[in-house]
This record gives sequence, C-alpha cells and structure tokens, in this order.
Amino acid sequence: MKISDRKELFQKAKPLTCARSETVFEAVKQMAEKNFGSIIVVDDDDCVIGMMTERDIFRRLIAAELDPKTTKVEQIMTSPVRTAKADDELVDWLRMMSNERFRRLPIVDSGGKIIAVMTQGDFVSYTWPELLGRFRELAQASLPDRVNPLFLIISILIYTVILIFAITQLG
Repeated sequence: MKISDRKELFQKAKPLTCARSETVFEAVKQMAEKNFGSIIVVDDDDCVIGMMTERDIFRRLIAAELDPKTTKVEQIMTSPVRTAKADDELVDWLRMMSNERFRRLPIVDSGGKIIAVMTQGDFVSYTWPELLGRFRELAQASLPDRVNPLFLIISILIYTVILIFAITQLG
C-alpha cells in the first residue's frame, strides 16, 4: 500500500511551516494557536529543511536555558529531516518510524515541497479489517485449493487448547 492510498493524506490540514530565521517564540505561538506538536521549517521555495518539535523545544531550548524571543528556529530544529513521497510504501515508512523512533513524516512532492505531514497514528490506522483482508488473500493464494483457511485456523485453535490442557494436567 502506498502512502497516497491513505485518505488521511488528502484530508490533512495544511502543514504548519515557518522560516529558519523566525524566533522560537513566534513559532511556538503558531503551534499553540493551531494545536500542532511540530512545525516544518521551509526555505523560500517551500522545501523542507528542518522540523521543530515539542521535544526540540524542551531539550534544546528550555534545558539549555535559551531565550525563546531571541533564539532562532534554526538553532534548535532537527535537521536534516527524513521526508517521504506520496508513492512510497506505507509499511516501509511505518517500520522505519518505529525502529528509528520518530513520529512525524513530512510528505513532499518531486521538488521537495511540503504537501502534508503524516504521523505514526495516521499509518497505524491501517485498520484491522484491511489487515485481515490481506491475510485472507495471502492465505488463499499460498494454500492449495482444497485447504480451507478457516478450517486450518480452527484446527490450530483446537490443537492449542488440547496442548494447554495436557500441560496443565502434567504440571
């Protein structure tokens, strides 16, 4: 499944952006007004050059005892930032976000201009019915025609119950 297959991509509010020269104070005011946990830092062409998150503010501004009214966003932003394209594979990015522990992924066009910001939550909404449907398709494609996947699952459950019963009786 591609990122563009997720309806959330096109239903998202316009990403909150700012210039690298903006003060942290001004950027945080925008974040608070719009209830965003991050702001994307863009150049004059609207291309992503960084991101400032609440974590950046805590660790790089407050912990360093910097003044938000004089500190520029570029001083505390995370850069470089991983970006994805709409035709990238969703599952690959979900795995990468989980392994590398980041929650926000800017989606850019072929020129690097910001389109949207997807979160792990947007990707996890890859719902159970969709996953079960995929499982059913894969099971039917990989099992011989004579084997019923439902029968196979029920058989495994019965075997598991018998095994648990046997272990509890012996133990």
